[in-house]
Amino acid sequence: MSKIKNINFHFLYVLADIAIVFLFSFLSFFLGYGVDGFINHLAPTFIYCSCLSATIPVVLFFGRVYKFVTKDFSIFESLRTVLSVFIVNVVGFFCVALIPTFQLGFSYFFIWLLSTISICFLIPSVRLLVRFFKLSLIAMKKEKSVPTVVVGAGVVAKVVFDETVRNINNYNKVVCFVDDDNNKIGGLLAYKPIEGPINNIAKIVEKYHAQEVIIAISDIDEARLREIILMLNELPVRIKRAPMLSEMDGPNDSRIINVDLDDLLNRNPVDLDNKQVSSMLKDQTVLVTGAGGSIGSELVRQIFNARPKTLILFDIYENSTYEIQMELMGKIRQEKIDIDLITLIGSTYNETRVEHIIKKYRPDYIYHAAAYKHVPLMEDSPAEAIRTNVIGTYNVAKYADKYKVKKMVLVSTDKAVRPTNVMGATKRFAETIIQYYADKSKNTAYAAVRFGNVLGSNGSVVPLFKKQIEQGGPITLTHNDIIRYFMTIPEAVSLILQCGLFASGGEIFVLDMGEPVRIRTLAERLIRQAGLVPNKDIEIIETGLRPGEKLYEELILDVEHQTKTANNKIYIERKEDIMPIEEEIKEISKVFDMEETRSVKELLSKIIVTYTITENK
Repeated sequence: MSKIKNINFHFLYVLADIAIVFLFSFLSFFLGYGVDGFINHLAPTFIYCSCLSATIPVVLFFGRVYKFVTKDFSIFESLRTVLSVFIVNVVGFFCVALIPTFQLGFSYFFIWLLSTISICFLIPSVRLLVRFFKLSLIAMKKEKSVPTVVVGAGVVAKVVFDETVRNINNYNKVVCFVDDDNNKIGGLLAYKPIEGPINNIAKIVEKYHAQEVIIAISDIDEARLREIILMLNELPVRIKRAPMLSEMDGPNDSRIINVDLDDLLNRNPVDLDNKQVSSMLKDQTVLVTGAGGSIGSELVRQIFNARPKTLILFDIYENSTYEIQMELMGKIRQEKIDIDLITLIGSTYNETRVEHIIKKYRPDYIYHAAAYKHVPLMEDSPAEAIRTNVIGTYNVAKYADKYKVKKMVLVSTDKAVRPTNVMGATKRFAETIIQYYADKSKNTAYAAVRFGNVLGSNGSVVPLFKKQIEQGGPITLTHNDIIRYFMTIPEAVSLILQCGLFASGGEIFVLDMGEPVRIRTLAERLIRQAGLVPNKDIEIIETGLRPGEKLYEELILDVEHQTKTANNKIYIERKEDIMPIEEEIKEISKVFDMEETRSVKELLSKIIVTYTITENK
């Protein structure tokens, strides 16, 4: 349908061009020769005007002028059109000079010049007027306009400006540009003032009453981008940006995008080189437990890219596991990849099931991500947390040793450091299991990977806050001063895989995660990303710390007491005394006969002595 409309619209331009050429050529002859001379030359004048009005559209057609989209018709297209028309008129001038009945001289030259100027001016002018009219209609149709400051005053900034003007679905109204270049500050771009420097963005936003800021510097490095975003996060504005050149895959990429999760970090994302990991996993058999979770599924994707011989997905939850299975099977079909993908449903606390899988498939590597991770839920169901996080880990570690798996890597958490909740205590127990088997086993290298909160993962604050924003608020915050360390899902998974490479004997690996993020600040940033103002459009309320929840997470990185690895972002936790795990497993198994939550927690605290029990309120 749109193609038909375009054809009709171009046909109207052809008719308009014919009318302009014929009428104004005719009028030029009339003005040049006067009434008597015009009547004497009526027949050849008619022939000349007809030929010219037929020739110019043909030349414009082959010059692809009719291909130009009206909303993009600018000076370049105008010059191309003028040049085509001028060439046709020059050829026409010499053709007419060959007609014997025409009286050549100054009058004829005047006629030709008047005709050429008129036509060269009017044909592009019609298109520019249509463009202006369309843009005016778009401006009138927009229900609202959002005063917007554009950071940058270069080519990309002009592209962003054009996008705001011609896109009916874009409600930005650029009020000024901001740049650090002293040669640009004080000038104009697209008739809008250029302010600066960027460090004065707060004053500039206030001056122009801006509600949105678009960062439009394509070659900006990530450190400077993050610095600007941190400045803007303190202001009551929504933040968007033009994609950097490295992020653009093709001409159809969005010209303005929202700030993403990576930009919420208070640091640059850690770049972990996994080439050696790919070499390690290539043509191997790899088992991933908890393969349907947010961490497990990304583990599966990155391991898949290393091209193992066999990849085994194991999870108790069928729906998400099925989704990642279908995703990978699609890749196998499309790219004709020779990987044996096996998807199995079951629980790690089912000892018989775990042994059967490891015995049958004999994996070379196991990445153990299956766990209960939600702190408040595990406070109310501590026995289930022990069943999965402790017994499940014990089963996998036990049979990894028995069937001579090369390496097993446990996905742990910073909440295992001096835990105040059941989830953290059970993960600390899981770490001791790994260290016990690392000390005992002659077949398998064991390791655990400990990191903080993961942005965007299932159960994390970001999806919760986004949902609350969509519902109109309020955002519920347990405490105004609560802080957490964050990392992205790809970072977490790259860390797990890299540590699997380093694993040799019960190490607990930790990541230098930079500065922690205040959760209230994170909530405010998400609200601004949604184009709203914190505590005006969306309220933020305190609900109080939940059972087992810390105000400040323990620092998981202590450079003075930890060993640096080959990667300067990864450290190894100092080993503690190895627990006699077999007796402890028998002891902890008593919880499955206990009815009282308090009794379960007390037994857990006897084994994990660093665990401090907190009471439900």
